Amino acid sequence: MFLHHSPFWLKAFFPDFIWRMPTREKQIFLTFDDGPIPDITEFVIDTLNQFNAKATFFCIGNNVEKHPDIFQKLLDNQHAIGNHTFNHMNGWKTKDALYLDNIKQCDAQLNVQTNLFRPPYGRMTKSQSRIVKKDRKIIMWDVLSGDFSKEISQETCLRKSVRYARPGSIVLFHDSIKAAANMQYALPRFLDHFSNLGFSFEALAMK
Repeated sequence: MFLHHSPFWLKAFFPDFIWRMPTREKQIFLTFDDGPIPDITEFVIDTLNQFNAKATFFCIGNNVEKHPDIFQKLLDNQHAIGNHTFNHMNGWKTKDALYLDNIKQCDAQLNVQTNLFRPPYGRMTKSQSRIVKKDRKIIMWDVLSGDFSKEISQETCLRKSVRYARPGSIVLFHDSIKAAANMQYALPRFLDHFSNLGFSFEALAMK
């Protein structure tokens, strides 16, 4: 069970996290978690290029280590990069020292200057966030596509994403094997819909 749209009370409970961007311009901030993955991340890059769209990729360090050529394609296409830990760690189930070390391990693997961080599953403890937010922006989301869920159809994934997106929305998709079917259906249609409404698709600033 998950919410496609982050409610106000959740945002109020974590006011230091970034849930959407403060703009009235017709801009949407697409983000992708869990890559890079062969074929899937490349599909995303190719699809974004068709719409002259930029996005932010929250990469798992271990996947970057395994697929450096695909990670380089993200950089070559001028997409923004964020840290998603080295091993996709659930902060609620991980001791602080190990969690923070895993973030640093991901930093070393990424080897790019970025202060963007997204906690896997959106889960981190208060003590972890107090340390992380000292020198990083903790990026959450305004719209959760739900592409990872086997309980929703491709059409529902698209419909819910379109329904809740608005100017300044940070929209979360996944470039992962688990999410591939829903994402590959929804993403090009989402881009087409909002392009026709005059929206642009922007990357988050890495500093």
